Amino acid sequence: MNISVVIPVYNSSTILPSLVKRLEPVLKGLCSQYELILVNDGSADSSWDVICHLVSRHTWIRGINLMRNYGQHNALLCGIRSAHNEVIVTMDDDLQHPPEEIPKLIDKITEGYDVVYGTPIKQQHGLWRDLASLITKMSLKATIGVETARMVSAFRAFRTQVREAFKEYRGSYVSLDVLLTWGTTRFTAVSIQHNNREEGTSNYTFWKLLNHALNLVTGFSSIPLQLASLLGFLFTIFGLLILLYVVVNYVIHGGSVPGFSFLACTIAIFSGVQLLVLGIFGEYLARVHFRSMDQPSSLIREIREPSSDGEEGGP
Repeated sequence: MNISVVIPVYNSSTILPSLVKRLEPVLKGLCSQYELILVNDGSADSSWDVICHLVSRHTWIRGINLMRNYGQHNALLCGIRSAHNEVIVTMDDDLQHPPEEIPKLIDKITEGYDVVYGTPIKQQHGLWRDLASLITKMSLKATIGVETARMVSAFRAFRTQVREAFKEYRGSYVSLDVLLTWGTTRFTAVSIQHNNREEGTSNYTFWKLLNHALNLVTGFSSIPLQLASLLGFLFTIFGLLILLYVVVNYVIHGGSVPGFSFLACTIAIFSGVQLLVLGIFGEYLARVHFRSMDQPSSLIREIREPSSDGEEGGP
């Protein structure tokens, strides 16, 4: 079983040599043909120079330099579309996903699954990051189903043929985990060790993950629209009950319901719900607008292929 490893790179110039050094013996022990695709996602440091150096020394490494920073999933999609082998492994560039755990994913793939996630035994994040991750997984549950969302991780292996389901996808916003569900339902997960980041800090802040969750729900599901319809229905019932209360009070007591506060609160509640529903509609209109612009998920500035005199690796 031949393997392509795709890694999005962002400001990881100091980590990449160690990553390659640990990855090579693992791939050699798994298969005879393998490749590593490093996708530079608009790094502000010397990551692309390091990638070029690695490509020049190893015949099994290829480098892709994007025009700007498009985001992790967009960079992954670019690398996945360039992969040549029958199984694709994706992982982070910071060594939080140990290369030595890849055999666990491959062993599970051979059991007949199409997608295998490496679920961390214990997460190494702080409170706010864990909270944002929880919100993201809740959004995934609403989008792709509870069981699959529970497994999701950036450390994954899947059969390359699954990408046929999204080969024509051209949206500017990408969620790889959602796209994988377009091609198969054979998902599973294995427990893997999750290490601390070797250097630097994570580029996924609380607000970035929160925005990712919002894009997931509004970009790939109709849950918010259904919520808007439910809110409209519930508050219509609420309004009718208030009207009934006013009428009954008039019939029994012969006067109107007193109190400016009651009226003001009622108006504020209904106005807030209307604005919320309009906001939900606006999010979907924005998605349609950006999709109609046919903005690409990424643009490649340069591709660096290995030279014939580089260090030997997978053919």
